[in-house]
Amino acid sequence: MILVYTHTITPRIRYIFKHILTRTLLIPVGFTSKVEEFVAHNGPKISYTKTPLGNEFFIKSNDLMFEQGVNDLDINMQKWEEVPCFFVAGGKSAIPFDIFAASFYLITRYEEYLPHVKDVHGRYTAEQSLAYKNGFLEKPIVDIWAYKLLKILKDKFPEYEYKRRSYKYVSTIDIDNAYAYKYKSLIRTFGGLFNDIFKFRLLNVWNRLAVVFRLKKDPYDTFSEILKIKKQYNARTVFFCTVGDYNTFDTNVSASKSKYRLQIKELVDYARVGLHPSYFTMQNLTILKKEKERLESITNMPVLRSRQHYLRFNLPDTYQQLIDLEIEEDYSMGYASNVGFRAGTCTPFYFYDLDFEIQTPLKIFPFALMDTTLNDYLKITPKQSLGKIRDLRNEIRAVDGMFITLFHNETLSDYLRWKGWKRLYESMIKIATN
Repeated sequence: MILVYTHTITPRIRYIFKHILTRTLLIPVGFTSKVEEFVAHNGPKISYTKTPLGNEFFIKSNDLMFEQGVNDLDINMQKWEEVPCFFVAGGKSAIPFDIFAASFYLITRYEEYLPHVKDVHGRYTAEQSLAYKNGFLEKPIVDIWAYKLLKILKDKFPEYEYKRRSYKYVSTIDIDNAYAYKYKSLIRTFGGLFNDIFKFRLLNVWNRLAVVFRLKKDPYDTFSEILKIKKQYNARTVFFCTVGDYNTFDTNVSASKSKYRLQIKELVDYARVGLHPSYFTMQNLTILKKEKERLESITNMPVLRSRQHYLRFNLPDTYQQLIDLEIEEDYSMGYASNVGFRAGTCTPFYFYDLDFEIQTPLKIFPFALMDTTLNDYLKITPKQSLGKIRDLRNEIRAVDGMFITLFHNETLSDYLRWKGWKRLYESMIKIATN
């Protein structure tokens, strides 16, 4: 165990030291504010305060870790060797920056509590973030800092036995539309048909009729292919299912349709299944609760994981709702418009509520890239996308992190805007699991 001395043990200090040392570097950590206990400790130890006690491993602490609530901070970006960093430690500090305070700032999404302009869907945008503005959004910077610290700790405490975590990959699939044409109501089928005829989309008309009259398979029904790839590459896969009521933003088939319910039940047999809360659940606990209970009635299992539709979440409200409903894992932490690391890390972490200054039981699984980001926002080809995927995989592998990707079942359809994208999914799984 590494013993950490600080003049005041705050919830912030406990939280971030456990994340960096224990969850990232697999080093157990203890805390003390008693000088005599720290001096008497025989194992490795770190003092985290304003001035060193003696010639121990000292990290000069930033005031952020002793404050409460959210303040507008003046952040001055610099470089630690080649790596962007902030919160200069200076003085006799063993490392030049207080990476614990900097990591806390990024992981808690401190900047998202500050006043900001939201996009059309009410989301915080990547362009406003420190990571985007300073060009490190595509680097798991918190994990990189942790590994730089580890190197220095090994020099200082060579006799300590260090463990190393292993790289992991998780493929997540959002089911916004389980089917393109099948099992839709008569009104939606005829409405869609007349719309296609009116807009002279004759190929769509033919495909719709062929699927409705069972002459061909529904293009979005790609579940068997996804499960086959999962089995072939032994890829951990999680499906997030929408079961909300129909509206402009939620256009899936009704959760009352027996075929869709059967499809969800089948997925449960082969993979993990979570809730994909509908568009208007972001600030509506009643709708969220109803959808959670609806999915539980289909799977006959408690719903423990979730990802917001359109990645719409508001801090801390949406996460507080998930906690109220006893959801244990959230997979919404990422941007729609950009790939990379919204919270600066590729390590799952517990949500720290800055309103109440506590670590919550909700575990956040940050994803690194999404198919619609590549196709709709960045407008790059499947081939260019593969390069992006490889780069992100390499960044995560370098720090033994968790690579989480977000695709949709319709991406494998090779249909309409997803023409040419089918092969990308398997290529990505091959790269990610290799």
